[in-house]
Amino acid sequence: MTDAPPHFRVAIIGSGFAGLGMAVRLKQAGLRDPRDFVILERADDVGGTWRDNSYPGAACDVPSHLYSFSFALNPTWSRTFSPQPEIFAYIKRVAGEYGIPKHVRYGHDVLSAHWEPAENRWRIETSRGTVTAQFLVSGAGPLADPALPDIKGIDTFEGRMFHSAQWDHGHDLTGRRVAVIGTGASAIQFVPQIQPKAGRLTLFQRTAPWVMFRHDRDITKAEGWLYRNIPITQQIARKSIYWGRESYILGFAKNPKLLSIVERLGRANIARSIKDPELRAKVTPDFRAGCKRVLMSNDYYPALAQPNVDVVTDGIVEIRANSVVTRDASGRETEHEVDTIILGTGFHVTDPPVAHRVFNSQGRSLADHWGTDVQAFRGTTIAGFPNAFILAGPNTGLGHTSQVFMIEAQIRYTVEALKYLCRQGLDRLEVRPQAQHSYNEMVARSMEGTVWVTGGCDSWYLNEEGRNTTLWPTFTWNFALRTRWFDPHNYDLRVDRGARRARAAA
Repeated sequence: MTDAPPHFRVAIIGSGFAGLGMAVRLKQAGLRDPRDFVILERADDVGGTWRDNSYPGAACDVPSHLYSFSFALNPTWSRTFSPQPEIFAYIKRVAGEYGIPKHVRYGHDVLSAHWEPAENRWRIETSRGTVTAQFLVSGAGPLADPALPDIKGIDTFEGRMFHSAQWDHGHDLTGRRVAVIGTGASAIQFVPQIQPKAGRLTLFQRTAPWVMFRHDRDITKAEGWLYRNIPITQQIARKSIYWGRESYILGFAKNPKLLSIVERLGRANIARSIKDPELRAKVTPDFRAGCKRVLMSNDYYPALAQPNVDVVTDGIVEIRANSVVTRDASGRETEHEVDTIILGTGFHVTDPPVAHRVFNSQGRSLADHWGTDVQAFRGTTIAGFPNAFILAGPNTGLGHTSQVFMIEAQIRYTVEALKYLCRQGLDRLEVRPQAQHSYNEMVARSMEGTVWVTGGCDSWYLNEEGRNTTLWPTFTWNFALRTRWFDPHNYDLRVDRGARRARAAA
């Protein structure tokens, strides 16, 4: 007779901001015993995205005071935009202060999670064994798994190649012929850091991003003293930043004509740093600001203007043993010799790998259930997948402010759902298909006319059909209101006394 796998009330996948925040709120709601919940973490430490993305220059593009938990403000940020080491240290500190590490099982990569209706539970297979749980919460965010480009011959490259989220710190770039593929948020941060070291840096750009001047500075000793000794001053700073960021929605979603101001600032940023007309033309976007993610940097354009940098806008057709081959509009091919390739090619956002590992009672994966049209109710629950919650789910992403705000709203909604079930003596919930459909119709209507669908670009916000399944289409306070209370009328709720008795007998 084999021993039954350990059983928990809640199993959480991942220990980044989403998983950690969920764990803290569960403890505050009374689930303090190590058997109440478990965090399944594939790595050997907490931190998620901010543990993995340690590339040179990694930093947040949301002001420090806003990019933190509302229940754990950090008065010791060193800069107005916090660098990766400080964010990683902050996450570890919060985990320690709230006693979360004792709930974490490190090295437990979730291989599959199957809903077992007869037992009213999730059976979760990990790389280090099996656990079961009544409720499953996915905190595997959209930036958890690097996306590798589908380029002919990429496996034949004989030099060193790595993704920015898997930075090879042991590979010395001094004097190297470095190729950077991609010009997204990561690339604009690490390119200025590696440019002085590289012998030759070739940046392969498919689309020129909008890059704004970054108003970053040291936080003064006087400010730090105020934040530590008079906490309300940091709360005021946080709220002022929040409402300032919310005003961006007026341009992104309400009146895109207002974005002409942003575009003028972006062109001024180019003009300030790049004098060569040909290079200036290459890096000037041809779509509305906000259609793709607006980036911020003070040193990206100056780095591109250096004599050891080439910006290549021709499409990549092949990677060979020691080169990258491009083809221009006339069909002429050019071979660029390189010994190092750094992939700044983003992440699996509209096709999250965790969706291929979560299965309903019919054995159908969430990925197959979704197809290309990723949907959820309030971005959190999914029809056909009982007792499951997904944080940073469909249409909860942001293009203007802190993702932590949205994550906390979803956590609050999830905790309220669990509290409701406990009060009512229930143990199963599943969102009704019609509720999910109506909600997503509302999201789609709200998305109409926004810059994310009318801005003239092909962004990772969009699925294969051109629908924006990633971003929340309006003000974040609107989402917070929608998730402030659990709404039982949108769910099928039940108690499974047979499964409860079976577990008690076991």
